[in-house]
Amino acid sequence: MSTTADKIAQFQAITGLQDADLCTEILSAHGWNLEQAISSITSTSDSERINPSVTGTVASDRYEQPGFIADEGEGTPGLAWKLITLPITIVSGSLGLVSGAVGLGLWVVGGVLSYSLGVIGLTNSGGSSSNRLVSVSTAASEAMDFVSQFENEYGDRHPNFVSEGFMDALQRSRREFKLLFVYLHSPDHIDTPGFCEGTLCSEVLSAFVKENFVAWGGSIRASEGFKMSNSLKASRFPFCAVVMAATNDRIALLQQVEGPKSPEEMLTLLQRVVEESAPVLVTARLDAEERRNNIRLREEQDAAYQAALEADQARERQRKEEEERLEREAAEAEKKQKEEEEARERAAIEAAEREAELIKLREQKYLSLGPEPEKGPEVTQVLVRLPNGERRGRRFHSSATIQSLYDFVDSSGTLEMGSYTLVTNFPRMLYGPDKLSSSLKQVGLHPQASLFVEMKS
Repeated sequence: MSTTADKIAQFQAITGLQDADLCTEILSAHGWNLEQAISSITSTSDSERINPSVTGTVASDRYEQPGFIADEGEGTPGLAWKLITLPITIVSGSLGLVSGAVGLGLWVVGGVLSYSLGVIGLTNSGGSSSNRLVSVSTAASEAMDFVSQFENEYGDRHPNFVSEGFMDALQRSRREFKLLFVYLHSPDHIDTPGFCEGTLCSEVLSAFVKENFVAWGGSIRASEGFKMSNSLKASRFPFCAVVMAATNDRIALLQQVEGPKSPEEMLTLLQRVVEESAPVLVTARLDAEERRNNIRLREEQDAAYQAALEADQARERQRKEEEERLEREAAEAEKKQKEEEEARERAAIEAAEREAELIKLREQKYLSLGPEPEKGPEVTQVLVRLPNGERRGRRFHSSATIQSLYDFVDSSGTLEMGSYTLVTNFPRMLYGPDKLSSSLKQVGLHPQASLFVEMKS
């Protein structure tokens, strides 16, 4: 146990890495062989170099490495490629790295796969979040620190390094149909300052990278930068690479450049990569546009169908609503008519009842008058002039009340009961409710009286 701790401590002291989990992973990957683990990041042996930046012939021993596939056709071979596995700390699960391409048209990963850049899905294919040692936020933070430190030291004219983790940068390049330019920065290497100032920050190269690539940079002193250098087997610095997204949770390494290069050399290499990858990128872009157009067409057709369906449904709803409205109006009209008929019937019944009651009341008033008395000293002759000019006369006992006069007029049926007042002209005297119980003799209407009817307002 103490031996393991000592090796971790020695590895941290030599490499400068402070992440104990990271150091443990690296040592474990090399069977706890301290020399091999240190050599994996510090070795500059030319025998371990992978330098496909040289155009022309590719060394034959490289075709014998696992995962290498070369173009067996005639002529100068294109860019060589091999399978390289990214550590689990770069992406969660088993996400690997494919390097190189022949003609960049056909990708071989455990068989023949048709490459289509627009449908690449760099999704998790295994593992759990507990296995992720470098989180997205940490990777982005390291990328931002790298850009900030690079600009502080070399200025703001440089390739368009994105301030996000490697996988996010790869996803960005896939979305933009561009290649990903990778720069691994070794702060302590003697060739680094001259390469950064003279090559990376040259106006021509930085402009070319900005136009044709998404650029990502990382320091090998940071976790993600170190892991990428180990996965790409960067044996000499400065180190640059060009990768692109591929199928089966892998990416393709199209070009890598180790050691210092002039702007012209870098530009030549990058131009060649862009030219050779252009057909794939153009095809992928066209495929993506065709898919988008097909999707948009389907969406428009679906929208048109949905609109037509909704219009039909709206018309059907309107028709049903109109039918319901007409039925409701007919029912309401029928109900109203029925209510009006019932009201008329009730009114007629009530009117008939009132008329019957009125007739009965008139008969009662008429009977209450008794027989008309014969002329005599105690008999009063009364003449009543109605509003229509008609005159009604009758004899009453002088002891009869004013109410008898109203009963006499009411019994004639010519006036509505209670709608008038009996009045004398000379002198003018109203015989209203206050005098109904007075006798004719008491109010001075004996032996004869002439009254007229005054209608109430």
